[in-house]
Amino acid sequence: MSMSAIDIKKAKDVQTAPLIATGLIGGWLTARETGIRPLGGVLLAAAGIWAGRTWYAKGGVPLTAGLSAAYIAAFGLSHPLAKKIGAWPSVLAVTAASAGAAYALSDAR
Repeated sequence: MSMSAIDIKKAKDVQTAPLIATGLIGGWLTARETGIRPLGGVLLAAAGIWAGRTWYAKGGVPLTAGLSAAYIAAFGLSHPLAKKIGAWPSVLAVTAASAGAAYALSDAR
């Protein structure tokens, strides 16, 4: 009987588009439903860090930097966009854009 730690998927085997969706949508919902914005930020950061592990394994610093910038920009852009089109549409739009980029540039490899 083995007493090893939890088996974690190899970085190259992780699909990052769902992680991005979890970070952006889950982070927003967590902050909204708990009223604790930093708690949503924890989920946002954890998903981004976990995705970054895969991006680095697949494409090194350039891919990691580019997709991380897109993820952070999506979070930042969701706020002013929400004032124009509403919170849900904004979160869904930025999630679609950044998760789509993650899929095209990393997951489809």
